[in-house]
Amino acid sequence: MNITYQPASTIEQQPAAHCTAACMVNDVTVYGFDDEPALGAHLVTQRRGYAHHGIYVGDGKIVHYAGYAGSAHRGPVAEVTLEQFAAGHAIAVLPHPLPKFAGAEAVRRARSRLGENSYRLLTNNCEHFCAWCLFGESRSEQVHACLTHPRAALRALVCLASAFVSQGFRGKGGQIAARAA
Repeated sequence: MNITYQPASTIEQQPAAHCTAACMVNDVTVYGFDDEPALGAHLVTQRRGYAHHGIYVGDGKIVHYAGYAGSAHRGPVAEVTLEQFAAGHAIAVLPHPLPKFAGAEAVRRARSRLGENSYRLLTNNCEHFCAWCLFGESRSEQVHACLTHPRAALRALVCLASAFVSQGFRGKGGQIAARAA
């Protein structure tokens, strides 16, 4: 798995790179599997139609708002492995030069919400969660973009619906939801 350090504006446009040691790809430093993000780092993985966000808490673990990532039922704030968070996608570290809370304090804040199950796509999603951990305020650039740019919202909705239909989601008890015919 590769972890890419890049500015927020390039996450969706950058292709995933595969290297085993640090290297440069499209002017972005890409690190191999053995490298570890800093405690409290804001991690992002691009999914079909949206970016999924989490906070690195050390030892190869991330705290994130599971939401609908991989399930037709909303999930709580949970601590998972890098591999579970990535779900086969590249991971990028979203740099924040001046977070209000960093390192161990960002980790403490993330873990303080473990088990919370109040996910709301527009008002309390994984990106809102990460912004709260780092800045003390809930906000989502993805939601803002969708609300101010209807085409972006429509594109995201089509991608999400397509992913739901074509891939199916795990329902209660681990059963795969029936796919639309």
